[in-house]
Amino acid sequence: MFSKMINLIEEEKYNLIKQKVVLIVGIGGVGGYSVETLVRSGIEKLILIDYDTFELSNINRQLYANINTINKKKIEVAKENILQINPNAKIITIDKKLNKDNINILDKYKIDYIIDACDDIEVKKELILKSIKNKIKIISSMGTGNKLNPTLFEISDIRKTEYDPIAKKIRKFVKDNHIKEKIMVVSSKEKPKKASSINSISYVPSVVGIYLTYYVINDIIK
Repeated sequence: MFSKMINLIEEEKYNLIKQKVVLIVGIGGVGGYSVETLVRSGIEKLILIDYDTFELSNINRQLYANINTINKKKIEVAKENILQINPNAKIITIDKKLNKDNINILDKYKIDYIIDACDDIEVKKELILKSIKNKIKIISSMGTGNKLNPTLFEISDIRKTEYDPIAKKIRKFVKDNHIKEKIMVVSSKEKPKKASSINSISYVPSVVGIYLTYYVINDIIK
């Protein structure tokens, strides 16, 4: 199944990938593509967190959204798709909206990487604190709304971000809490288009999801 990748990175590194546990928070436009590419990159142990169901308006940008998955739980649809790709995958699903009061449910799991693909700024802050406390590597998606140019996204420490309203709030949080650790994010240098609501196009969140996967896999295999 993974012979083409093993030829590229060598079997020893592929075996390292198989051993890692990745938590993905948010299985939407960004998180769905991250889940898909993690599994196709050999990750077999995943923890998926999402409380939402698919809606018609998700179809334009969310990988697992289609006419047949409307009103279905995102984590259950994602799990079903993962097992169709790799039946050996071990999937834990958590049907919850994370918040400050329940974030400690993560303490019961052994987690090597956190992929933050949610759109809740307070949850992003809590995940950063949890990653530091539990010594878990984290990478977080910043804003993808009202942006059109996928080539302007990059992986960087939060302190090097600009033009991103979400990143601005996280930068302030990191500064106010005197956080010294690197907090890696995927963000864009594109100024968001002015609009009365948050909108998105198919290829922007998908690119961000793939960047999140790239960071994790590249960190594993060095």
